[in-house]
Amino acid sequence: MKNLFLSFLFIVFATVISYAQTTAKIKVAGNCGMCKKNIETAAKSAGASAASWDKAAKILTVSFDATSSANKIEEAVAAAGYDTEHQTASQEAYSKLDECCQYERVAKKSDMKEMACCKDGACSKKDMNCCKKGAECMQAKTAKAAKKAMGCCKDASCCKKA
Repeated sequence: MKNLFLSFLFIVFATVISYAQTTAKIKVAGNCGMCKKNIETAAKSAGASAASWDKAAKILTVSFDATSSANKIEEAVAAAGYDTEHQTASQEAYSKLDECCQYERVAKKSDMKEMACCKDGACSKKDMNCCKKGAECMQAKTAKAAKKAMGCCKDASCCKKA
């Protein structure tokens, strides 16, 4: 009887440990209530058992078990169009967001490096006007400002080496 009780206790303990939840806080860009719904839905689709995005703090609090990870959740949120602290949403995913959800994106140094070729003239003659604005582009502090400075280049492709 004692062995049976100990076996039962061990099984219960092992089951509880295998379903242990991890909680993580992830910084996620966004603007509104629709963003909240989209961010939380994306997190849950990646395996979060609970997800709550704080609009004011721009923090997503998620709980998940061993079948998921914070990285997997960040990838899903980025795929939905929202930049996280470790993942950047593709321009395509971001542009699919409703207008109210299109937050101001902060340009990352790696994005600006792609535009650095404007400085060394590595663009065709037809793109020269655009590339003359490369200095403005390099000085821009946000992706939106960089895009405005590079207005003649819809996607700054003239500033990417061929």
